[in-house]
Amino acid sequence: MATINEPPPDEIQWRHPSEAQRIGGIHSNSVLFYFAESPFFDRTSNNAVVFNQAFFNPNMAHILHTREAFEGRLKQMSGLEFIVAQEPAETGPGMGTGVWIINKQTRRKREPEDEIIVHAVYYVVGENVYMAPTLADILSFRMVTVTETLGKCFATADNARTWSPSVGHSYKSAPSATNAKAQVLESKAATPMPETQETKTSVGSKKPVQSAVDSRLAEHSFMIHMQYGGEYMDENPITGKPGEFHLSSTGRKDKLPNLSLPALNTSLGGPSLAQPDKKDLKGEKTPKTPTGMSKIKRKKSKVGGTPTSA
Repeated sequence: MATINEPPPDEIQWRHPSEAQRIGGIHSNSVLFYFAESPFFDRTSNNAVVFNQAFFNPNMAHILHTREAFEGRLKQMSGLEFIVAQEPAETGPGMGTGVWIINKQTRRKREPEDEIIVHAVYYVVGENVYMAPTLADILSFRMVTVTETLGKCFATADNARTWSPSVGHSYKSAPSATNAKAQVLESKAATPMPETQETKTSVGSKKPVQSAVDSRLAEHSFMIHMQYGGEYMDENPITGKPGEFHLSSTGRKDKLPNLSLPALNTSLGGPSLAQPDKKDLKGEKTPKTPTGMSKIKRKKSKVGGTPTSA
């Protein structure tokens, strides 16, 4: 198990040129013994047990001569073992890839076939021995790479984004080659005088800064309008800032209009004041209220003596 200071096993590259030279190079009969010297090998595996038995027992020495005999002995046992899963592929006459695939697996004797559980995969390329990363490690690395690339993409797209009140959000388009050709083919009648390099750099540097400031001011104004757009100014002066407006007293009172009479014209030749019509002065007669019954007319009696009898 790797400690804190040691790298993970799938990031280790191990090689031992002197050992490869001692065993006569890496080939089919020596690849497992060369792998047994690497830090990936487990000393408690069946490979170590069979090797020690054959090394000290002359009757089992033939097992170490060929890889087929060595692996045949391992297949008769149960437990942890290292076995060649794939040999180098031939790319031509006497030529091959030189890549050996070794599996770390546990064998359990079952009928009709043994149960195999693969724990790790190693490959030998020339004199170098590597541990193949797991599928989880590969997916994790790919996800980190994609996330980092997307982060850079979003930052680049945000720098190319512009905003204006009339158009809204838009992105700067890269200058195309056709536009450059069209500018070259334009008439040179109205061509301005050549500018110095300093003026070009100053104008080019001011434009992006000014456009960025205008965009920020427009966004800030639009935000204030959306937040405090319902607050309007009255006739009285208003103090404070948006969201904290206060009406201040002006200290002035509305003056009544002057009701003085116009000046009289005392000149004899001038027009005299018009007298109001008498008809207008008369009040209107009050209308008679209709009643349901008409008044009874009575005859006046003459004053006289009482009649006497003759």
